[in-house]
Amino acid sequence: MRILIADKFSPTGQATLRENGHELHFDPGLRADQLPEALTEHDPEVLIVRSTEVSEASFQAGASLSLVIRAGAGVNTIDLEAASRLGIFVANCPGKNAIAVAELTMGFILSLDRRMVEAEAELRAGTWNKKKYGKGRGLYGRRLGLVGYGSIARAVARRAQAFGMQVTAYSPRIDRAHARAHEVGVADSLDSLFADSDVVSVHVPYRENTRHLIGARQLEAMPEGSLLIHTSRGGVVDDRALAEAVASGHIRAGLDVFEGEPSKGHAPFESPLRELDGVYGTPHIGASTEQAAEAIATESIRIVQAFSERGEVPNVVNLDAGHEAAFTLVIRHHDRVGVLARILDALRKHQLNVQAMSNVVFRGAQGAASATISVENEPSAELLDEVRAHEAVLGVDLRAAVRGD
Repeated sequence: MRILIADKFSPTGQATLRENGHELHFDPGLRADQLPEALTEHDPEVLIVRSTEVSEASFQAGASLSLVIRAGAGVNTIDLEAASRLGIFVANCPGKNAIAVAELTMGFILSLDRRMVEAEAELRAGTWNKKKYGKGRGLYGRRLGLVGYGSIARAVARRAQAFGMQVTAYSPRIDRAHARAHEVGVADSLDSLFADSDVVSVHVPYRENTRHLIGARQLEAMPEGSLLIHTSRGGVVDDRALAEAVASGHIRAGLDVFEGEPSKGHAPFESPLRELDGVYGTPHIGASTEQAAEAIATESIRIVQAFSERGEVPNVVNLDAGHEAAFTLVIRHHDRVGVLARILDALRKHQLNVQAMSNVVFRGAQGAASATISVENEPSAELLDEVRAHEAVLGVDLRAAVRGD
């Protein structure tokens, strides 16, 4: 397959893709506004990006584009609606950077507790100030609240528990069994999590329903002197509300992400949080370790191979999971050319839309196969009779979907 990689990607991963027979064009310096032209020029079937925005214009420019892989977890930089409209798969690599982000999160917690940045700055300036900085509270027994309970939050929980912290999490869809098995408490609400935590760490994706999920009300509820750690996506926290909370001396913060942060790797940076005492910041480097890069490359290669060899897309994010089929046809048939085409033509004539389909072939010299076809509405008796009447059809079963409460 022809693959365009428009961001940084492991050299080992590139070599593996080439060894697997793929035609690779690697251009990590591509900007979002340059991507449509590059897609037109190279005409890839697969696009791999990390932070580069993939707009509707890019999707329109990729005549052969069938799959976009986000070499990371979040997909907020990709126009999913445009991809779906054009029938282009979008996949990501969830959980592969979890350890890297969890390590940075713990680094923020430790550094803020011991005020390591200020202490180091004074020491470098020639001042030995043990009196001022020898007052860390310590982590043992302190309460850590996790906003979200996905792979990154769980990795943070394990590391925090190793320091003796008491961990509680909040998510509208939290896996309570997993939390209970790993000695993680479950908060009743987001507000109660903030009110009952000495440290809050944010680990949710940025979507319209998570924009400014954390604002003035939650920050004001935090205990005096507590810490907010934010390593997910800019916009989940209201930066202006956070700046006010930090400026008042009520809390301190460790931030890897910001609202309106630059898209380039090296650029001027402005933020209401930039010069505040009590804020430690890094330039969105949470996932940027060699280990994470190799893990993400390995997962990206797995997705490419599954798509190339079987037409499957692991970790696809833009399929309509809520569009459930009402009925399923299981059609046993002779393994001959044209049989499925005739069956699908019958469905078309009866205006029955296919939601999902698979076909498997049985072992043996006189090959038989079984097609499973999920459809929106109940097939008519006439349609079933027409399919059964086909000389290559061995049997037809109709099953109604079993729906949960």
